[in-house]
Amino acid sequence: MAAFQMGSGHAVPMSLFRNNRDRAGKAILKELLPGLKFDDGNLLVLLEGGKDQSLYNTDVDYVFRQESYFQYLFGVKEPGCYGILTIDVKTGAQKSVLFVPRFPDEYGTWMGELLGLQEFKTMYEVDELFYVDEISVYLEGASPKLILTLSGTNSDSGLTLQPPDFAGKEKYVTDCDLLYPILSECRVIKSPEEIEVLRYVAKVSSDAHIKVMRFMRPGRMEFEGESLFLHHAYSVGGCRHASYTCICGSGTNSSILHYGHAGAPNSKPVQDGDLCLFDMGANYCGYAADITCTFPANGKFTDDQKFIYNAVLDARNAVTESARDGVSWVDMHKLAGRVLLQRLKEGGMLKGDVEEMLEAGVSGVFQPHGLGHLIGLDVHDVGGYLPKEPKRPSEPWLSKLRFARILRAGMYVTIEPGCYFINWLMDRALADPNIAKFINVEMFNRFRNFGGVRIEDDVLITKTGVENFAIVPRTVEDIEATMTCKYDSPV
Repeated sequence: MAAFQMGSGHAVPMSLFRNNRDRAGKAILKELLPGLKFDDGNLLVLLEGGKDQSLYNTDVDYVFRQESYFQYLFGVKEPGCYGILTIDVKTGAQKSVLFVPRFPDEYGTWMGELLGLQEFKTMYEVDELFYVDEISVYLEGASPKLILTLSGTNSDSGLTLQPPDFAGKEKYVTDCDLLYPILSECRVIKSPEEIEVLRYVAKVSSDAHIKVMRFMRPGRMEFEGESLFLHHAYSVGGCRHASYTCICGSGTNSSILHYGHAGAPNSKPVQDGDLCLFDMGANYCGYAADITCTFPANGKFTDDQKFIYNAVLDARNAVTESARDGVSWVDMHKLAGRVLLQRLKEGGMLKGDVEEMLEAGVSGVFQPHGLGHLIGLDVHDVGGYLPKEPKRPSEPWLSKLRFARILRAGMYVTIEPGCYFINWLMDRALADPNIAKFINVEMFNRFRNFGGVRIEDDVLITKTGVENFAIVPRTVEDIEATMTCKYDSPV
């Protein structure tokens, strides 16, 4: 059986992608068959894989990573491919066809020995295999009544996927709008084989986080933690890619939600007394992890750090104990906010009625982001705001939610409550009488240089609860105990 595998890492069987194609084909027929104007013949799904991307106008390419929808259906490593799923609308029978680039013999000098069509066919376990320049000939023989191509707008990025061009396109009836919501919905519920890949990459990422936690201390640079995480993920786990740019904020940088960008490349020396908020996730065979750990640089929480950390931990625990099939994700966000506000009130930072605070949006002062997101082939996975799902909430403190759906068994999501002290949000809160009335101003201002805390787990939604794939220390006591065992070597 063919499989994707890096070293001793998890062997991903090609049956994962074959089963994805089968599920997608059935979903397409179920959704579209009642409205089709024909009840006999072939319906074709045509996808274009990712392309090599040059570094500006140079002859250096970015390290290739496959386009996610193409990865979902075909699991192909190489760029420049096309794929077709042929569906007989009368019988439901499906056939998978892969098209690979045709290279000149000289390719073998620079890129290695050329694989033959049969070798590609065996590797990817598709029904038929041709060269890309043979697409038009294949389509003529298939005589499709309708060709579905892929176009749609990602609700997280706001970017629109453009439908592919292919030779002879003008000869056929094509539609680029119908497919996107169907394939996106297919990706929301993870298959058993996908779950095992996600479990693996979360374990690799968890182990890397623990190694980083034991390595960091005052005097180290933030980027040393990033480097160690990436080294472990690749050298031990076979994860060539990270799912996103590592966020390694210490001190006040821990309050910058997407720290680590080009203008602030995890470049600060870690100071004694700093909290470190490290948000990092490896990627294996296209599947993502996204885990955040917050810990004290010197290995011991101060009383203030314990106060905020435990408030976030209680919010996280409330959600993990309540989330399950049939529960509203918006309600889970509200629950996390309610628990956080209650703990901040108990500690003296807030005053008044917690429900009134929640209604006024006070929790958004401390947690300006959504509770979490779908995760899978993309770290912010598709399916958040599809046409048939609930719309994005309009309230400012809820509007950052990346989805507002009812949870279903088989969804894979992050649970990531946080508490941040961000100066401009603090200033705005104190200037708003509807929010300021709940704040103990003196204590609130004392936390201006505190930074932030986030706890982020990757969990599988089940009928009865959640299964947490992030295996890292979470309590104050467990983190401090973990950090007593120092790890000195960065390699």
